[in-house]
Amino acid sequence: MRLLPLLRTVLWASLLGSPLRGGSGLRHAVYWNSSNPRLLRGDAAVELGLNDYLDIFCPHYDGPGPPEGPETFALFMVDLAGYETCQAGGTGAFKRWECARPFAPFGPVRFSEKIQRFTPFSLGFEFLPGETYYYISVPIPESSGRCLRLQVSVCCKETTEVLTTAPPFVLRQGNGVSRESLGPGGGSTPAWQGGRAPSPLCLLLLLLLPLLRLLRGL
Repeated sequence: MRLLPLLRTVLWASLLGSPLRGGSGLRHAVYWNSSNPRLLRGDAAVELGLNDYLDIFCPHYDGPGPPEGPETFALFMVDLAGYETCQAGGTGAFKRWECARPFAPFGPVRFSEKIQRFTPFSLGFEFLPGETYYYISVPIPESSGRCLRLQVSVCCKETTEVLTTAPPFVLRQGNGVSRESLGPGGGSTPAWQGGRAPSPLCLLLLLLLPLLRLLRGL
């Protein structure tokens, strides 16, 4: 029957055409140069979620540039101490990018950082929810640039539900057993709290599958 291939096509189209949550993230642009007062003061901060992107645009000049010379930087990821002192000599500091092409012919050089838990690339960086990461730039010798700083907070820290009443089999205080170490099943892993309701797409597929079987038997 000709309706059978048509019905299969409709099912695949509805599946492939449905949006996937978390498949793509937002992009946040930062123009990294001394004209940004917040980068100079050190109070620039952004909050990003997993799968978001941080786009760093290097200084760029269409003409000869400022009289004092173009700004060029080496950008580092550092710890809090390196951020506060704007020093990239700490043990946890490493060079992330280098803005060394202020007269690039096709516009400003852009570096993109994807906020992700795991990366398949050796030059990628892995981020954890609830943590703050620090970027600084150290001017390249003979550059007119100054020290710039940025904080990146990754949302959101995973939390677990705290029991307000003890299960009946948990030993009370004073017997040497910690309540926090015991879950509903006697272990440290919290119990499953249930899932979300099925999506409309799943309900549609459940309704159409019996019809597909009926048409196949005709």
